[in-house]
Amino acid sequence: MLADTWYPNWWQALLLGMVQGITEFLPISSTAHLRVVPALLGWPDAGASFAAVIQLGSLGAVLIYFASDLRQVLLGSWKAWQERDFQQESWRLLIGILVGTLPIGVAGWAVKAIWGSPPRQLGVIAAAAIGLALALGWAERVGKRRRDLHSLGIGDGLWVGLAQALALIPGVSRSGVTLTAALLLDLQRSAAARYSFLLGIPALFLAGVEEFIAEFRAEALLSQGLGTLSAFVFSYWSIDWLIRFLQRSSTWLFIVYRIGFGLFIFLGLALGFLQP
Repeated sequence: MLADTWYPNWWQALLLGMVQGITEFLPISSTAHLRVVPALLGWPDAGASFAAVIQLGSLGAVLIYFASDLRQVLLGSWKAWQERDFQQESWRLLIGILVGTLPIGVAGWAVKAIWGSPPRQLGVIAAAAIGLALALGWAERVGKRRRDLHSLGIGDGLWVGLAQALALIPGVSRSGVTLTAALLLDLQRSAAARYSFLLGIPALFLAGVEEFIAEFRAEALLSQGLGTLSAFVFSYWSIDWLIRFLQRSSTWLFIVYRIGFGLFIFLGLALGFLQP
């Protein structure tokens, strides 16, 4: 059965939604885990479209978790527009998020126009998992962690947004690469995570809605709905846990995990219990 014609049943959808929810905001790549977990269980690959649709559950979680922050940014930006005071913090943060979304939007369109979809081979995912782990480790070592969200500007948004475009490579991790870029800008770890979440809102929305419309199938609605609901529940928990964790700890736990995860995939390919 072809991957793009396979739809998970109700409990498979709930499990995949759980995987999506836990891994979307942790810097370990939801795409990689949604590819590897089914392979280990002997299931077909549900495909990039299913993953993009259930990301809407993660989007819902981040919107609710950061509702007060978003309300403050939007109201503050409206006030800044009325007063023509474009140096206000809310305005700079909003424009930074919008500008930061452009690179992944343009890159995503180009990838889809040229290749149709990014490569999902496990070898690519393993290499990306290890490569981003090394980059995140470097950011941990050189980042000064002296800035908070109040200091961010449009240039910061563009820099982190350019990094976010690399998340189109499966295994890189959108949260991982934006967290890495933010740490290199000397942001505190928890502030870097919050900015990564906020910057991800437009990207998750655009990808999820586009794929839902493009790949709409009545027979897929149940699995997509259950996967989205499960992703919402576990994403909310994951966001809260990660912010609390980064307030007291470094990202080395995720760095070590990513290296181990990548090596495990390479081992699975070499021994044959994972198929490319």
